[in-house]
Amino acid sequence: MSALANNRFLKMNGLGNEITVLDLRGTALRVSAAEARAIAADPRSRFDQLMVLHDPVTPGTDAYMRIYNTDGSESGACGNGTRCVAWAMVADPVMSRPVGDGLVLETKAGLLPVERVSDMVFTVDMGPPRLAWNEIPLRDPYPDTRTIAVETRLPEAPELQGPSAVSMGNPHAIFWVKDANAYDLAAIGPKLERDPVFPERANISFAQVIDAGHVLLRVWERGAGATRACGSAACATVVAGARRGLTERKATVSLPGGDLLIEWREGDDHVLMTGPVELEHEGTFAPALFAGAA
Repeated sequence: MSALANNRFLKMNGLGNEITVLDLRGTALRVSAAEARAIAADPRSRFDQLMVLHDPVTPGTDAYMRIYNTDGSESGACGNGTRCVAWAMVADPVMSRPVGDGLVLETKAGLLPVERVSDMVFTVDMGPPRLAWNEIPLRDPYPDTRTIAVETRLPEAPELQGPSAVSMGNPHAIFWVKDANAYDLAAIGPKLERDPVFPERANISFAQVIDAGHVLLRVWERGAGATRACGSAACATVVAGARRGLTERKATVSLPGGDLLIEWREGDDHVLMTGPVELEHEGTFAPALFAGAA
C-alpha cells in the first residue's frame, strides 16, 4: 500500500488552474511520478499541478514545495499553485501554522516570497526572469531571446514563428498573435511544446495585446495540457512584451479563468503576480487509488 493512502489533501484553484495541495511536512515521504499520475486520475483530486509541502530546507523559509504536472513530471514554478499553498498555510485549520500573512516558500527554482493582500488574494514574488539562452534553456546559443526560431512548421498555422523565450523557473515560449482564441491548443500545443529548440520542453503561450496594459493569453502547459490559467506564463508574457515594446512593465493578463496583475519591477527586476485563489473541497486519498502505482 502506498504511504500516501489516507493522507488529507485540499482541492483548490487559482483562476480555474486546478491545484491539489498535499502537506507532507513532518514526514520523510516523497511523491513518485506514478503516485502523482494516480492522484491526477481521480476526479476528486485531479489537478493541473500538485503542490507538495515538505519541511523547510533553507533557513528562514517556511516550507519546501515540490510541484508535479499531471504526467508525473516535476516543474520548478507554479504561480497559481503557490498562491493556493500560501492560503493553506495561513488559513486552513489543519495546515496553517503561526507564520503570519507573509511567507517564503522554496522550490528547486528558488525562493518565492508571498504576501496576503486580502482574504483570498495573494501576491507572489516570482523573482527575476531568466533571459539567457542557457538559463531558459534553449538548445542554441541565441544572443537575444526576445525572438527565437522554432523548427516546427504547422500547415494550419504557418504564422506561428518567432516566439519570445523566457524562464520563470520553467521554460516559456510566447507567440504574439492577432487572436489568441483562434488556435486549437490541444492540436498545436503538444507539437510546439516538444520543438527541438526546447531541450526540457516548454510552456506554449498565445498572447494577444489588447493595449500596453492588457494582454489576452491562452496557455498550453508542458506536462499538463491546456489550462484555464498559468501564473508563470502570465509573468513570462509581460516580461517578453515589455522587452519587445509591446506592453508596459505592469499589465493585466486575462486568461480563460480570470485576470492576473503582473508587474516586472524596476530596480531589482523581480516579477510580482497578484491574483485570487479558491478552496473547492478537502478529502483523503483512498488506498485503492494507488493500486499499481510503483
